[in-house]
Amino acid sequence: MEPHRHTDPDAAAEAVTSTDCTAQATDRAEAWAAARGRMLAHAYRMLGSWQDAEDVLQEAWLRMADADEVRNPDAFLTTTVTRLAIDRLRQRQRRQEDYIGPWIAEPVASDRLPEDAAIERDLLSLAAIQLLERLSPPERATYVLRTGFAYSFKDIGVVIDHTESACRQLFRRATARLGADARFDADPTTHGRLLDALLHAARHGAMRELETLLAHDAVLWADGGGKVSSALKPIHGPAKIARFMVGVTRETDAIRVVDINGLPALEIHPDGITRLVSLRVRDGRIEELLVAGNPDKLGAT
Repeated sequence: MEPHRHTDPDAAAEAVTSTDCTAQATDRAEAWAAARGRMLAHAYRMLGSWQDAEDVLQEAWLRMADADEVRNPDAFLTTTVTRLAIDRLRQRQRRQEDYIGPWIAEPVASDRLPEDAAIERDLLSLAAIQLLERLSPPERATYVLRTGFAYSFKDIGVVIDHTESACRQLFRRATARLGADARFDADPTTHGRLLDALLHAARHGAMRELETLLAHDAVLWADGGGKVSSALKPIHGPAKIARFMVGVTRETDAIRVVDINGLPALEIHPDGITRLVSLRVRDGRIEELLVAGNPDKLGAT
């Protein structure tokens, strides 16, 4: 007869707990891998900074990995990323008060954008991201969750700790702030055609031809951040913008078309410093030129 074997209850419980923890960790890692692209796009729309978006994602993952219980990984990540982004936006607003010149969101090379079928690429264009800079952090969160995730106002309220009615009001205010500018053409073919025409006219000093490409109320924003020479105030009107573009493009032959935020853009090196020129287009004309030159903001290009 074999001797009776006693089972150590503590050892058995520890083995079960270890198995449960391993399974839980695996489930969370799989949920994270499935959601990462959407969360990165969400964080970038919230922050307008690729580096900040990646930092927020890392923090969100650590919080999910350490959480005692995560019933709904998507909801947990969306809430965590949104709240972390709101905190960062509030901190950044204080820094922007001392920023030199206009503030432009960070451009991102198109091949770095997440390849997720659930992400509307138009929402990640630099023009779309830049428009969100007009909003307060709660307005921005509400607008991004509503337009990017189709969240109900009740669910948005849970995420940002506001009432449902307050979220409705935030969305109305955000929509009013963006106004007609929220409607623009994000077709790559249209952008490519206008960029080619813009570059050709600027290089040949064809002022009249250049001006016809621009809307009557066109504006150019140049962000040097005090790190490189740049226009410290927005440039308004086709004539002034045309003169600026002629001056910039005539100073160098180092010009090429690159793919930024899902759309063609110009990369120019007029003084050995990289500048990226992106467009906002509506009704076949250029309404806005975004000239990013601050080297601190070009790390993701």
